[in-house]
Amino acid sequence: MKLSIAKTTFRAFNVAVVAGFLSTAAYAENPMVGGAAMYESKNIVENAVNSEDHTTLVAAVQAAGLVETLQSAGPFTVFAPVNAAFAALPEGTVETLLMPENKATLTKVLTSHVVAGKWSAANIISAAGKSSDGFYHFEAVSGDALSAQVKNGKVYIFDESGNASLVTIADVNQSNGVIHVVNRVLLPK
Repeated sequence: MKLSIAKTTFRAFNVAVVAGFLSTAAYAENPMVGGAAMYESKNIVENAVNSEDHTTLVAAVQAAGLVETLQSAGPFTVFAPVNAAFAALPEGTVETLLMPENKATLTKVLTSHVVAGKWSAANIISAAGKSSDGFYHFEAVSGDALSAQVKNGKVYIFDESGNASLVTIADVNQSNGVIHVVNRVLLPK
């Protein structure tokens, strides 16, 4: 009888270990963003064009002429606003930004979402935790100030005006950096 219980316990343990390994492996594979798998072997642009949640961002990157830059070696950390974030801007803002005569402004807005280097959520959380004010302050490629804060285990990115954007999907690794999906557009002053 004892041998039968031991075998059953051993089998249950093995099933739990295998199930745990499989769920971890599935999680570690390609995260889904906007209904599409994001591949670590592809660059930021190659992945973003497949996300249904980032069609506005992709159109803006193309209009600003930033495709080649975001396909380069980097590494870059991109805080990528979803379509709903752009839709929440005042009416006509996106259309105005996409006009050829506003390319410089569009470029400034987009590059305020990009940081040089590859910053994982764990790196950002650690840096914010070590700061005296609870914020990690860093500079976007545009030269604008960004700040990160952790509240209730969630990472928020603040623009220069103090507007907070929640990181809704973190650590989407790319061949040339990492994307963190955010729910608001970060605006430079």
